[in-house]
Amino acid sequence: MRHLIILTLSILSAHLSYSQINEIGVFVGGSNFIGDVGATDYISPNQLAIGGIYKWNRSKRHSYRASLIFSELEGIDVNSDDPRRIQRGYEFSSKIIEASIGMEFTFMDFDLHSGEKIGTPYLYTGLSVTNHDNHYFLNGTQTPENTSSWAYGIPMAIGFKTNFLGNLILGLEVGARYTFSDELDGSIPDAEFRQQYRFGNINNNDWYMFTGITLTYTFGENPCYCVE
Repeated sequence: MRHLIILTLSILSAHLSYSQINEIGVFVGGSNFIGDVGATDYISPNQLAIGGIYKWNRSKRHSYRASLIFSELEGIDVNSDDPRRIQRGYEFSSKIIEASIGMEFTFMDFDLHSGEKIGTPYLYTGLSVTNHDNHYFLNGTQTPENTSSWAYGIPMAIGFKTNFLGNLILGLEVGARYTFSDELDGSIPDAEFRQQYRFGNINNNDWYMFTGITLTYTFGENPCYCVE
């Protein structure tokens, strides 16, 4: 029985190594926050965002994808177009680490083994989880709670990618992150006994954006969808 299991796993491993193409690389760009503090511009990166990305190209039209991105979210009321926020004058900054998994869909066939220069727009969505420090505002000043939380969310991105220089793929991407949390900017404290310091629209959760480029290196055998 043990030999049968080993043989089965070996066959599956060989099949998977033959029938997939992998990409691994980096994301470099910027982030901006959309919530109860600071400006509400949708695409206005103001902090560095950098991380790693991995893709398993399952077919010419879709890929499984995972990423880990580090950044800092910042909100400054005086940069807002809202006179009430400008008068209030709140500011915050918070370092985040985001892990995301999901699926990427291309608008056109993206066959990396065609031998031709190709490019296509794409969409990405899935699930994300973001670690951030908790804070609140005391007398208008960002005050740490000395705890951290995980904010679950849905990433939604659109981009364009093309192959160049052999096995390298360059992409340009704009992505929104909707979170199921309203704590990233400190408008709702994490601790129950500090709820008197909450402010803003408690019916709207926090968003943030990533805008940047991806550079990935492809490796692996020709997948089964390629033309011999």
